[in-house]
Amino acid sequence: MTQTSAANAATPRGALAKIEHILRSQNGGDISAEITLGELSDAMEERAFGLLLLILALPCCLPFVYLLPQLVALPMVVLAWQMAMGRRAPWLPETLRKRRLPVESLLDVVDRTRRYGGGFVERLAHPRLVGLTGDRGTRVIGALLVVPCLSILVPLPLTNTVPGFGVSLAAVGLIERDGLFVIAGLLVGLAWVLLLAVGGPALIYFLVDRFFA
Repeated sequence: MTQTSAANAATPRGALAKIEHILRSQNGGDISAEITLGELSDAMEERAFGLLLLILALPCCLPFVYLLPQLVALPMVVLAWQMAMGRRAPWLPETLRKRRLPVESLLDVVDRTRRYGGGFVERLAHPRLVGLTGDRGTRVIGALLVVPCLSILVPLPLTNTVPGFGVSLAAVGLIERDGLFVIAGLLVGLAWVLLLAVGGPALIYFLVDRFFA
């Protein structure tokens, strides 16, 4: 086997497989350990923005995942803002680099994502409209992703699941250079935030009028 083919065999294909490989290769393969955001960022090398956003967004869009969404919301906002500012690689302040995440829980999130159809969705992604994921396009994508990421940061019902799904789709698009996935993810995330912004006050007014008038 040539060196090139060996390298290709060792490199997993697909965003979820890449993330699983990185998680399992850290800490000597001890999945009961924890990993810091800084270690994750350093291990992801190229396409780190997409991979980091995906692994942080997945806990937000799956049901019955607790604690992780609260740990990952702020780093997601920071990453999206850095994309908008034109950074080529993520930079995290030391306080966020030291934030620790349980490897086993992250692997469980990846596995559940596959079982809930994430693996099928991931296989649909391939290079399309690649100009949207270039340097200029990435800055626009980052600026737009700030909105659903801020929604995830808000500790209220209905503010994280759908935006998390939108960010996940956009992140897969960034990883696979699939502009169609990026557009779909942005539409899902932004449309839901707009719906909350418009319908949320109306719902509150209805509930107050119905039960407290």
